[in-house]
Amino acid sequence: MTMGTTTQAYGESRYWDNRYANESESFDWYQKYQSLAPLINLYIPRHPNQHNRILVVGCGNSAFSEGMADDGYEDVVSIDISSVVIQTMQSKYSNRQHLKYLQMDVRDMSAFETASFDAVVDKGTLDSLLCGSNSRQNATEMLEEVWRVLKDKGVYFLVTYGAPLYRLRLLRESCSWMIKLHVIEKLSCEDKPEPPMWDLTNPVPLHGDGSSAEELLGNNPDVHYIYICTKDNSLKPGVKREPSVD
Repeated sequence: MTMGTTTQAYGESRYWDNRYANESESFDWYQKYQSLAPLINLYIPRHPNQHNRILVVGCGNSAFSEGMADDGYEDVVSIDISSVVIQTMQSKYSNRQHLKYLQMDVRDMSAFETASFDAVVDKGTLDSLLCGSNSRQNATEMLEEVWRVLKDKGVYFLVTYGAPLYRLRLLRESCSWMIKLHVIEKLSCEDKPEPPMWDLTNPVPLHGDGSSAEELLGNNPDVHYIYICTKDNSLKPGVKREPSVD
């Protein structure tokens, strides 16, 4: 997703209401579910007798949540700041009991109880806030809310164009996470080289400020970065200590 160089009101519902009022076709930011499924299945495993509760933030009119439900995830809650797109999605999936769509601002998810989700999936929502006004404050508020609604050992699955030198600092300063990094080519599934240049399920070595990962990947690699951020209550936010990175 290219946000452009001008500051937009990406944190305002009116921007997205206007946008979705004129965009009726389904669109997936960055990657479709099928391309990310192997990694989703790895970090958010499906258990026959245990249903993980998944939160998809900034869902828009994407078919991503539908893909998760089709793949066996039985409790997928999707939120978006736009009431226009949520009304559309509620109508579209009214017969799918595993899919729930709610209008909500990711910076204030007080409607959800603390530690009520096993995983949070984000494809571009953090990025969009970072491209708008008051970007750092909005991003911090979002990350703190994501941390709050996750259960202990829950996973924040962040898909972004943000390289480690930029995203790691933000993630570490907002909350204490155990972090792994994966990458995937930006090309669509059908256009990806065979075999892919990067093994999706194999973490990229991540040390210190992330410069080691950038040295391995090279300058301006044509990839999306996937940060697997695991909440660990033993790493108390606000306590000065070295961030934990796997």
